[in-house]
This record gives sequence, C-alpha cells and structure tokens, in this order.
Amino acid sequence: MNMTIAAVIPLYNGAEFIDEALRSVFRQTEPADEIIVVDDGSTDDGPSIVESLAARHPITLLRQPNACQSSARNMAVKHAHCSHIAFLDQDDVWYDEHLATLKKPFVEAQVRDLALVYGNLDVVDRHGRMVTYSCLDEVNSKHPKTSLRQCLEKDLFILPSASLVVKDAILKVGLFDERLSGYEDDDLFVRIFWAGYRSVYLNIPVTRWRIYGNSSSFSARMAKSRMIYFKKQMETFPDDPALNMWSQNIISPRFMRLAFAEFVQASRDQDIPTLERAWSDVKEIARTMNRRTRQRTKFLCPVIERLSRGPLTGVARALARYAIRL
Repeated sequence: MNMTIAAVIPLYNGAEFIDEALRSVFRQTEPADEIIVVDDGSTDDGPSIVESLAARHPITLLRQPNACQSSARNMAVKHAHCSHIAFLDQDDVWYDEHLATLKKPFVEAQVRDLALVYGNLDVVDRHGRMVTYSCLDEVNSKHPKTSLRQCLEKDLFILPSASLVVKDAILKVGLFDERLSGYEDDDLFVRIFWAGYRSVYLNIPVTRWRIYGNSSSFSARMAKSRMIYFKKQMETFPDDPALNMWSQNIISPRFMRLAFAEFVQASRDQDIPTLERAWSDVKEIARTMNRRTRQRTKFLCPVIERLSRGPLTGVARALARYAIRL
C-alpha cells in the first residue's frame, strides 16, 4: 500500500508549547511525509517559532484569520497531499514511535474499510510532568467502537493527537464541523463510524496529552459547543422504534448528565453566570426527555431558580436531581 502521512498542527497563541510539539514530530522513527502548521490568527510568537524551525525542517506554514481549531484543521487537510492525516494539538507531544505504531494496522491491511487507528495517552500537566499513564484504562468506555449506541451514549475518548485517519474518509464525511469548538473530534469520528468505516484501537500510549487550566479541554466555549453538538445529534439521530429511541433514551440523558454536573458545580461555587447558563441548558435538554421528566422540571423550575442563589442552594440541587431523575 502506498501510504503517506501528513502531520497536521493547528496553532493559536501556542508559543509556550509549539517548539516541543514540532520537535516530537521531527523525532519520529518513521517520519511524516508532510508537516503542516496552520496559524489560526495567533497574536503571540508562535508563528515566528515555526518559521525559525522551518528554516531547518520541511514545514509548511499556512495562515488564516482567527476562526477556530476545526477551521485550521480543515485547511490543513484540504492542503495535504498525503493519503493519511496525523493530528497533533499544539500543546501535546508525540512519543517517538507514534507514527510507526499507528500506521502498522493500515500496512497489515487485515481490517476491511479501515479509516481510523488510535492509541492510548499519558496525561501530563502544563510543565510536562506525568499525571496518569495510559489514561484511557481509567475510563469506562469501550474501544474500539463497534455500535452506534457506543458512539452516542458517552464521550468517545478518541483524541485527535493520538489518531491516524484516512484523508479520503475525512473528506467524504464532510471534514470538521466549524461551528464546534469542543466535541468537534467526537462529531467527526461518529460520522466516520456512521459512514461504514472501521477503526482499530491500540492500547499503547502514543502521545503525551497535556491538560491544564487554560487548555482547549477546559475552554469556556466548551459548554456552548456542547449544546450545538447536542442539537446536531438530536437532528441527525431521531428516535427510531425499529432500532433505538436514540434521542430520548441515549442522547438526551448523556447531555443532561453533563449539563447537570456543571449546574451542580456552579451552584456549589456560587458562580452565578455559569449556574444560569447551565440551568438554561438543563431546561432545554429536559424538554427532549420523557413526559414525566418534562413535567417535573417544568413544575419545579421556579423553586429551583429561587433557591439556587443563596444559602439553600443544596436544596435547589436536590430538587433539580429529583426533577431530571439521573
């Protein structure tokens, strides 16, 4: 098989990390055929660092006005000449055998319609200090996904920085959804599964996943993106009694758990703006759930809203938990 790999890195104000990320690409035991960095309107020295490295390494630096990570990834995918795309976030780091490990199932060609190979990750903090080895071992999520239900009922925990994907599959399903600044990877990989492509999971850490307070994993835009994704899934997978009640039994409960958890935390912290937004999300999701949940939420809503700001916030949380019955 004539397999070529493009390393794709979206860059936005990533001066603190981009040098380490790129050097992990340079160290690959089986090098990438292309290295594409897309500057998404950075205002720091990140692009200058890339330019400096490009003087000694074959890096293609593309630029665009600030849009989003999805837009930057899409630009790189469309620009790439390779058959496969290896994504890397600006603050993550590949292990030296990352590409050699992930390309092996493609080379062996034992899985029909294979479009995605992904691995485990080690979690590090902002300074690169180890937090968790093989973090996916601690997550109650089946790998690889073998049913649509598995793709819809929980977060996928398929990280782009630990993935190698067939470019044509990405193009066929429509690239990343540029409305999303969070859940864009889940959205893409669900569509790849739904289109009939297969995936392989390798329980080997191939990437150091950096998690810290200001990382994209904790972006303030995540909640807004989550609701966009929720509505998209509700439209894409309506209830079908012959297969499953996707919306009412799987999608709505999943997103309700997430919105309610955010409401609870904001209530405890008395973070009123987050509390109000999270409760608004809870009410919107409740309207898509079963009749009793809709009725309880509507009936208790005025009381919960009055009690959630003040000394009786614990009572508000208890009433909300009763209303949605998680």
